[in-house]
Formats: sequence, C-alpha cells, structure tokens
Amino acid sequence: MNRVLFICPLPPPTTGQSLASKQLFEALNPEVDALLVNLSKETFQQGVNSLARVVEVVNIVWQVRRTQHAAGLIYFTISESIAGNLKDLVIYAVCWRRLSRMVIHLHGGAGMREIMSNRHPLLRAMNAFFLKRLGAVIVLGGRLKSIYEGVVPPAKLHAVPNFAADEFFVTPEDIDTKFALVEPLRILFLSNLLPGKGHQELLAALGRLSPEVSARLHVDFAGGFESAEEETLFREHVQATGNVRIIVHGIVHGELKRDLLRTAHVFCLPTYYPYEGQPISILEAYASGCAVITTDHSGIFDTFTPGVNGIEVKPRSPESIVLALQYALTHTQDLLGQAKVSHQQALNLYRPATHIAALQAILHSVQKTEIKIKIQ
Repeated sequence: MNRVLFICPLPPPTTGQSLASKQLFEALNPEVDALLVNLSKETFQQGVNSLARVVEVVNIVWQVRRTQHAAGLIYFTISESIAGNLKDLVIYAVCWRRLSRMVIHLHGGAGMREIMSNRHPLLRAMNAFFLKRLGAVIVLGGRLKSIYEGVVPPAKLHAVPNFAADEFFVTPEDIDTKFALVEPLRILFLSNLLPGKGHQELLAALGRLSPEVSARLHVDFAGGFESAEEETLFREHVQATGNVRIIVHGIVHGELKRDLLRTAHVFCLPTYYPYEGQPISILEAYASGCAVITTDHSGIFDTFTPGVNGIEVKPRSPESIVLALQYALTHTQDLLGQAKVSHQQALNLYRPATHIAALQAILHSVQKTEIKIKIQ
C-alpha cells in the first residue's frame, strides 16, 4: 500500500487552497494510506499572529517530524507570508532526507514572488537551498513559473490550473435563459472579503453610480470577513450606499452558493490581494455561465483574457469599476457571448477530473510507483 503524507489545509475555513487540497485528499483511493497534517487555522489572517498560532505551528512541525519517515511521498501546500515561509523552511529542514520525495504546491503567487525577489535576498537563498532538492514544484499557471526561475529545474516545475467543482456546471440553455432577463443585471462578488480582494472598491464604485444606473443593478456579496469588526463596518457602508439593491450573505455553501452563481450575470473580483494566485471562484463563475470583471493580478490572466471572458479593471480603482459596470449594462449581448466562451473553456480545461489527472501524473513521476487516484 502506498503511503502519502499530506501537509495541507482542509476546510474549515473555506479558501481556494483548502478546497483544492480537499479535492485531492478525498480523491485518494482507500488502498492509498493518506496521512494528514492539517494546516488549517481559525481565521483568514496570514502569518503567525498570536501565541496560540505559535503553539499550532510548533505542533504542526512536530507532527511532520513524527510522520514523514513513514511516507513514500510528501505533498505539501506552502505558505506565502514571510512568517508562514519561515515555518515552511523548518518543515523542509525536518524532512531533509525526504526532499526528493516531496512535492510542493503553491496555491498563490503574488506573496511568493515577493519572497523570492531581490528584496529578500536571505529568504530567497534559504528557499533556493531546499527548492532545488525537491521532487517537484507545482504552480497554478504558466505566468507563475517565473517565480522560481533560476532556482527550480524546468523539468521539475509544473503548471496545473485550478478547477471548478462539477456541481457548479450549468448547461448552455441555462445561460441563455439567465441572460434573457437582464433587468436587473445581477452582479456577484464571491470570495472571502479580505483586504485587497476588491470588495471595498466595488462598494465605492456602486456609491458613485447615478440613481438611474443603480436602479438597474442587483449586487450580492458573499464570503467571510477577517474579523467581526470588519464585517460590521462593511455592512454599515452598504447601508449608506445609494439606491443599489445590495445583499451581504456572509459565508455561503451548497445550494445557496450554486444559486448565487447560476443567477449572476457578472462575477466581479477586482482583486489585488497580496497572496492571490488563480482564484477558484473565477473558474466557478465560468462553469456557472457568468461574464467576469477582474484585474491583471498574479496568475489570473493565465485563465482570463479581456474581451473574451469579460472586462479588465485596474486594481484599487473604483473609477475603473464604474466604467465596467456602465459598459456591462449597455452591452449585455457581449456579456452573454463572454459567458458562453468561458463556460466552454471551463468544460474543456477546468474540470476536477482534469485537475486530478495532472496531479496524479506529477505524483507518479516523483514516487516512481503508481498512486491510484479516484477521478470523480
């Protein structure tokens, strides 16, 4: 029986990284002995920000040290904050003799690009020392490979796009039906509402629209906040925002999440989040037949082309979002075409089976023995 050590987060809380990790972890066949060191923490905050988290990190390192000897392969989803990266360096060190059997998976991009830049020469050197000894490194898209340029041999560096779960895929007829009624035009922001995700800029843009334009929109915000104080403040700002119909749902799952995506015409994620990679929520929007408003940030443009999948906006720019919303209201047939193209791309490229098969091939190449993974 194969034995694989997973060092990764599983929900809760729900993030793109924990969802992707859960998909792979649950895809392992029963005959594969999957060991787990769960990296999940109670909040969305990055880094080691409390004594309790320090204790958790010490426990994580101890669990890795205790279990790594028994594993034929180690799959490790790494951090992007500086504090998180220091924790990862310790994990590399305790797995020193197993590094050639370790596969790391970077589910972000922007934060690691900073760590590996010339602005952090010591961190870059420490990471490079371990990275060149790993079995494989996985990133989310071709644009993110340059993070490890000159450090990881090209043969060991792989790009595997994220996926949208099968439950979010609609039919072309569903898309036609949705776009047959575009008054009001439904806008959806679906992501954890963290600093840099763009929800504040979207809300500011909505407040700058004329009453005539505002009346033609319905906007849903869905996702968790970094703190109760942040949620309270955001809800107060929503109450003070114009004539737009806005609903703040909090964290959504299951049927409510599917309904929000299936009824939305436009998915809006104007992100500049410092730990962004390739948001799964954008691919879920494709699967659900939405046009997308987003930014050229981190690895997003590996899966998004302006004018093909939707509208590009500038980071940190409510003015840019205002223009995008005005364009969307007057070009609904363009939105329909973009939604259909994106849906077909999701069918071709971003199914869970495609994602898992690509990971299976990489794990197999590192372990040199077949790891059977269930394709759902």
